[in-house]
Amino acid sequence: MSELIFEKHSLNDASWLPKLEEPEAAILKRVPKEYLRKSEPAFPSLSELDVVRHFTNLSRKNFSVDTNFYPLGSCTMKYNPKSLDSIASSTSYTQIHPYQDEEDIQGALKVLHEMQLFLSDITGMDEFTLQPAAGAHGEFCGLLITGAYHRSKKQKKTKVLIPDSAHGTNPASAALCGYEVVQVLTNAKGHVDLKDLKSKLDDSVACLMMTNPNTLGLFEEEILEIAQCVHKAGGLLYYDGANMNALVGICRPGDMGFDIVHLNLHKTFAVPHGSGGPGSGPVGVKKNLVQFLPAPRILKEKDRYFFEKTAPSSIGKLRSFYGNFGAIIRSYAYIKALGVEGLKGISENAILNANYLKTKLKSIFEMPYNDFCMHEFVLSASSQKKRGVKALDIAKRLLDHGVYAPTIYFPLIVDEAMMIEPTETESKETLDEFVSILRRIDEEIDKDPQKVLNAPHTTPVGRIDEVAAARHPNLRFKPPQGSVL
Repeated sequence: MSELIFEKHSLNDASWLPKLEEPEAAILKRVPKEYLRKSEPAFPSLSELDVVRHFTNLSRKNFSVDTNFYPLGSCTMKYNPKSLDSIASSTSYTQIHPYQDEEDIQGALKVLHEMQLFLSDITGMDEFTLQPAAGAHGEFCGLLITGAYHRSKKQKKTKVLIPDSAHGTNPASAALCGYEVVQVLTNAKGHVDLKDLKSKLDDSVACLMMTNPNTLGLFEEEILEIAQCVHKAGGLLYYDGANMNALVGICRPGDMGFDIVHLNLHKTFAVPHGSGGPGSGPVGVKKNLVQFLPAPRILKEKDRYFFEKTAPSSIGKLRSFYGNFGAIIRSYAYIKALGVEGLKGISENAILNANYLKTKLKSIFEMPYNDFCMHEFVLSASSQKKRGVKALDIAKRLLDHGVYAPTIYFPLIVDEAMMIEPTETESKETLDEFVSILRRIDEEIDKDPQKVLNAPHTTPVGRIDEVAAARHPNLRFKPPQGSVL
């Protein structure tokens, strides 16, 4: 383990700081006594060079999409062009403030308004809000809109239907909004079981939440009939946009019958994400739901952009100011740079890469759903489990080979699941190397299983109690007794 910065000490001269313009004693006289320290703070004595080296070396211990292959299924941890950082950090954007007069920020408002139009066109929705800060926040927004819509029609809806393969945030968001969650089964082909869905549709259902392609990476072939059934029962159809990376430029949720859509800009549209942020989860709706969108909306009249002044039917404001502006700027630049054909290429290459990997790996792992996949697929390490090694062990061993572990044990309907998403930005050479690594690990199970069971061996820490780490995180350095920070 590396030392913490507070545990380091150097005799290097750090006296490059400018001298005080007046004696220190004179400055301290102006500070109230109750604010003065009784002892020296326990800060490390380090030069600038020591500090830079310390944190640079720490960063090199991390896995990141800039340094490693990241086949993280359902999270789309793909490359983020560095040119977007340059655009987003431009003083044209960083030196403005939401409290400025609308006339002073017409350029920023234009970008946001155009972004709403771009996303509406890409998804087949009629209008978008950019307020939600992430995907789950977008789900929360969509469900609040769902509730407002049904209340406006004097309808009491108490249930939300969710496939058993859905992302975990779906039932969590529905429960948070006070709905009863009803699970819809998956059929033998890996799709929503239409018979089970119909048996659970009645006038108490507010909406069906689903993603297409689903988390198994399969396109829901009966989506038009599903939409028809939900609408006939008086419910709305909600689109979880986490897997939109497979559809951009190919087909649109709005054309499939979805009424509400949330997108993850930090997945599909090249915004870096990790460690909980930054994210952006815009929500789009059809015309009959526009009045319920969060306030304020950005509107345009002739050549002027402005915030909506009144919105009596709105669900209200969901976030300070107007969304995660820095993330939105990156995605806006990404969409503008790629254009229509470039955006379509995102999904085409993602689908090609996923199917290439799936074909290469089916001789090593079991494929519970072996149909043509979209941008991701789920394999099973159940045969490896019979030989004494689980999906978790394989994921840990991948770290020793410089590959970040894919999502494991999700979706829950697949035993020893490993969800793999290569994204559109990885080369054939990288994918071939990934296959080679998994093949070597599979061979180790027979030749030297302990090497896999005890992995990782090359990371700063080995196996940790992940449940305890999540429930009882130790995030604070406590200085030696008697020192003051």
